[in-house]
This record gives sequence, structure tokens and C-alpha cells, in this order.
Amino acid sequence: MNKYVTLLLATTAFVACKKEETKENVAMVDMTVNYPETKKVDSVDAYFGEEVKDPYRWLEDDKSAETEAWVKAQNEVTFGYLKKIPFRKELKERMEKLWNYEKISAPFKEGKFTYFYKNDGLQNQSVLYRKEESGKEEIFLDPNTFSKDGTTSLGGVNFSKDGSLVAYSVSEGGSDWRKVVVLKAETKEVIGDTIVDIKFSGVSWYKNEGFYYSSYDKPKGSELSAKTDQHKLYYHKLGTSQKEDKVIFGQNEKRRYVGGYLTEDEKYLIISGSNSTSGNELYYKDLAKNGPIINIVDNFDSDSYVIDNIGTKFFLSTNYNAPNQRVVTFDLAKPKQANWVDFIPETENVLSISGGSGFFFAEYMKDAVSSIKQYDYDGKLVRDVTLPGVGTAGGFGGKKEATTLYYSFTNYTTPGTIYSYDPKTGKSEVYKKPNVDFKSEDYESKQVFYTSKDGTKIPMIITHKKGIELNGKNPTMLYGYGGFNISLTPSFSIANAVWLENGGIYAVANLRGGGEYGKKWHNAGIQMQKQNVFDDFIAAAEYLIKEKYTTSDYLAISGRSNGGLLVGATMTQRPDLMKVALPGVGVLDMLRYHTFTAGAGWAYDYGTAEQNAGMFNYLKGYSPVHNVKVGTKYPATLVTTGDHDDRVVPAHSFKFAAELQAKQTGDNPVLIRIDVNAGHGAGKSVNAIIEEYADMQVFTLYNMGIRELKK
Repeated sequence: MNKYVTLLLATTAFVACKKEETKENVAMVDMTVNYPETKKVDSVDAYFGEEVKDPYRWLEDDKSAETEAWVKAQNEVTFGYLKKIPFRKELKERMEKLWNYEKISAPFKEGKFTYFYKNDGLQNQSVLYRKEESGKEEIFLDPNTFSKDGTTSLGGVNFSKDGSLVAYSVSEGGSDWRKVVVLKAETKEVIGDTIVDIKFSGVSWYKNEGFYYSSYDKPKGSELSAKTDQHKLYYHKLGTSQKEDKVIFGQNEKRRYVGGYLTEDEKYLIISGSNSTSGNELYYKDLAKNGPIINIVDNFDSDSYVIDNIGTKFFLSTNYNAPNQRVVTFDLAKPKQANWVDFIPETENVLSISGGSGFFFAEYMKDAVSSIKQYDYDGKLVRDVTLPGVGTAGGFGGKKEATTLYYSFTNYTTPGTIYSYDPKTGKSEVYKKPNVDFKSEDYESKQVFYTSKDGTKIPMIITHKKGIELNGKNPTMLYGYGGFNISLTPSFSIANAVWLENGGIYAVANLRGGGEYGKKWHNAGIQMQKQNVFDDFIAAAEYLIKEKYTTSDYLAISGRSNGGLLVGATMTQRPDLMKVALPGVGVLDMLRYHTFTAGAGWAYDYGTAEQNAGMFNYLKGYSPVHNVKVGTKYPATLVTTGDHDDRVVPAHSFKFAAELQAKQTGDNPVLIRIDVNAGHGAGKSVNAIIEEYADMQVFTLYNMGIRELKK
């Protein structure tokens, strides 16, 4: 049966007077939602003697005509609802205006050219430009010409060491599957065949002869998964067919993720292999001698990668016996872990490392905020780098011969600014400062520490307009992620700026499962500790309410991907806590996530339903798709996904939306917004991004009872 939700809400017409003076201009807008009918099938799975129904299994076939019709019907309902919101156009236009400023990346030199990315403002994709030292800038690659609708994007761009050759990857419709085109950099002439069906891969050149890349065997037709336990590293020799590419690693060693990269001197190939998103083996191959592949790390208990080398002396970043990361050295004569020597020891703060101009730059994260130390190749501290303020700094990478390095700095109120850095003097200068129509000085951020359910202190940064009244009536967006060792650090967002301008509060909680406090923090939010993440998020919401930043009637929760799972689990566990839920491209079916292409590698964080009975019951206990209950009043929900998402397949969102629509009680709408020809997010056109963020915000504000924007 179709379900009807009637929302007859008074909406003010355009009037410049005070609200109490506009009663005669009130128009009744019919916000009735007639959900499309979603059929149910008799699909049942058995886990350790327990049967679990999966009535919307058919929606997993996202290429079927039936699913396509369902997507079309759902979008008609969703966009029909959104277009009735009176300030939708106004908010989108403001976001477009704010977004419309020139954006330029840090430059990088390859051969005789200096390259940089630039977006004039509202271009769907940023353009790669170049210039000679005394010449004019010219377009090198313009992805806006790759497709008419802006859904084909430029991925990685990798130059050979002398800068004469370049291999660039292209994604169509947001897919993680890529193709690679090779050019002569000087003339932009295409060389050889386009390499196709590459996934989760970089490109690493060996001299000017060829390059290494990784991929799986691609599924055919409507198959849902490839051989996700067999990622392979290939070598492509220029002038030969892709069919002749040699498998370097992964033919016999079954690994879900394999990567290969060369040292800067091009003498050694480094190979990383892993079976999940955490922990990797490490190997090297002496290319000069065409030697065998030799193991350095033979287990998945730590994360390690090579930063640089001087001859046979290697510099390695690792969390082996160092949850917060350290840098070690070893000689290839004795590469095993027992022979590693501390170069930059572990500290109480999480370390990430980069190198350039013959120095190492250690970025430490203290309570999600950056500090930078510069070291020489003897391990001596050169200086503490002075940053422009409190926020997130990134960059400092470059070639050893580079005389100037670049880094970016941003926080929640400061648009990202590029700085040039002189590694000899330590002096920073503004290189490119964006001209954004946003008064940063009118807003402030505050970091607080609140207590989670088990007593753990969790940091959260709250941003809002200065002088805001803490009366419990402020529209508040609470954002989180909490997984895969990923850290949420302060950064500026045009979408968030629009939210702040409209009187909103933006709060980001640094939940367990992330990487803000190293490996221990990550491990405290995985598998049978995953509930900690949801408890941390719930406690963040309760803190905001207790401190009168907001109330449940004015609180929205938001997250994407693993953060979409966070939102889905939180809203099904505590539907009373928030007014609006925004689960984006979420992992929402926790019993079947690993049966899809990319999901097979997420077991370190999640575990799997087949692992054992305890893990099955734990996953079933919080899986959003399996915890939607009949007769429950869920918050107003806008599920967002892309029909070409092959990382977190859209079936997760489809099934969750179907369950919510079938079981929702009360007047709060449950809608799903499905971007067509879009994937997980990478390479999405600017226009599509603006439209999605604008729709999320107007949906949120409208369902909080707000009928006009701040003037």
C-alpha cells in the first residue's frame, strides 16, 4: 500500500515586513508526500541458525529496469517536495554566489613547466593549467570538455621524472573504475592505447619506459562484485597493448588492496599489500638489478610506507609499536622490523610526514589541530614552523631540488589559503588568498570536551556567529564520521558558510573510530567496539542540548559514507534526539555490505556477519536497515546517494529508505534524493554539489519550522 504523509504547513509569501505583520499574506502549501510503492520479495538469509528476511533484495540490482523505474519514481516525489519549499531558490542562489570565486591550487614543477589547477568559480571541474617561466599560462587539461553534463572528471595526473610524459586518469559518472591516457607533455599528443578498467590505483612511472598500476578483474554485465580479494599490480610498457601488461604482484598472493610506487631515484619499487583498510605488508624490488621481490613487513598488524631513501638507507613512516606513528630508518641489508631504528620517535600526538627540499616535515595533530616541525636528514630539529593560526595545515611536499615549498591553511571560518614556504629561513608568505564573499571575522569556533557514555572525553568544535544567543532555538548541524582511522580536522566549506549565515550552528565531533588520537582511538571504535562511535555521537547531541545551543526540535545530524552509517544507526537508536537526519551515501546494510565490490575490504572496522555468531548478532543489533521498527516516529529524513556509486553501492540507501517509508509513523517526511550519473562523491560537478547541499539545507530548515531565511 502507498503511504500518505500530510504536511499542511503555512508558508509566508515574499514580504519584507516583520512576521507578525504578514498574517494576511500566508499561503497554504500542500506538502503531501505520496511515497512510491516498493514491492517486497521473499528473500531470506540464514546466519547461525537464524533466518533474516531481506524484502528489498531486488533493489541491489541497480542496473535493472525495475530499479531504474523505482529511482525515477522516488526522485519525482523528492524533487516535487523540495521545489515547494519557498526559499529553496534563494538559498541555492546564495550558495552559488558564495561559491563563485577563483580557486587556485599550489603550483608544482614538472620538466620546464609549472602546473597548477584553477577553477574560475562555478566551473564543474577544475582545469589544469601550465606555464613556462617567462611564458603565458595555457590550459593543459580541461575536464569540463570531457562530457557535456560535467560528470566525467579528472583523477590523478602523474608525470615521468623528467616531466616529458604524463599519465592522467578519468572517471565517468563518478565511478571508481578509471581509464588512463598517456600524453607527451610538450605537445599533448596521445601515446599508445588508453588503459582501461583500473580501480583504486595510482600510476608510478619507471623512467620513460612505462608505469605501474593496480586493478581487479572487472565484473561483467550486472554482476555485483569482482574478485575483491585479488587486487593486482601491473606494469605497462609504453608502445605495447594492455593485454601484454605483466602482473608484478597479486597473481598468487590474494590481497584486496595492492599498490606500487617508486622511490624518487627510481631504483626501487615499493609494494604494499593488504586485506583491509588497516594494516599492510611491505615489499621492495631492486629495479636496477631486476632483483626478486623481497619482504620487509610480513603481517597486517601495522601500517607502514616508505617516505624516501638515500641509497640503501630507507626512511619509513609506521605505527608498528607506535600507535601515534613514528619515522624509522633501516638498511636494505637488514630490512626487517627488528632492525628498525627510530629517526623521529613517537610522541603523544599523531604524526603524518612529508618531505621536500631535502627536509622532512612532521605534522602533529593535537586535539584535531595542526602543528609542524621541520627536520633535516640527520634527524635534527630545524625549527617549529609558524602557522597563520589555529587550524589545519597540509602540504610541504616536493622534490628534493625544490627551493620553495607550498602548504595550505584553513579552519571552519577561514577559507583555504595557499602559502609559500622558504625551507632555509622558515619564512611563510601568502601565495594565493581566495576572495570569498564571507565575513569570517563575524564568526568563531570553540573546542569543547564532552563526556561519552563510558566516561571517555570526546573533543568537538562548535562554530557559529559571534554573540549568538544560547536559547535552545538555533538550527544546529552535528556532523561526524568515526571510522577507518580518518580524522576530521578544521576546514572551510562554502556550504557550511551558508548554514552559518542563516543563523545555524555547525558542530563537528571527533568520535572514536577516527584517527585523531592514533591507532588506539581507531581501534576503540571498530567491530564489537563500534557502539562506542554511536554513543559518542549521541553524547555530542546531548551536550549541545544541555548547553542550550539547540534542542531536539532544531537539531540535525549529518554524515557521509561511514558517517552515513553513523547517522542511520543514531537515528534508529535515538529517533527522539533529532528533528532531521541526513544519511549520505551510507553503509546501511551491515549484514551484506561485504558482499559488494568495495565492501569486502572493510572487515577490519566492521567485522562480517559470517565471522561468528557473536559478530552477526552485534552487527544485526545496530544495522540501520535491520533496525527500522514499525510504529516509530523517525526524524524528517533525506537519504542521499548516487546511482553510479560503486564504492558504497546505492542499494544500502535504497533499502534503508524503503524500510523507513514503510514503517514511519507521524508527519516527518522520509525522502531519498538520488543523483543520476554520480558516484560516491569524487569528481562530482560543482553544479551537482551546490544543488545537493542546498537541498539538504532547505529540507533541514523547513522541517525545523523555518519559513524564511535570515536577512
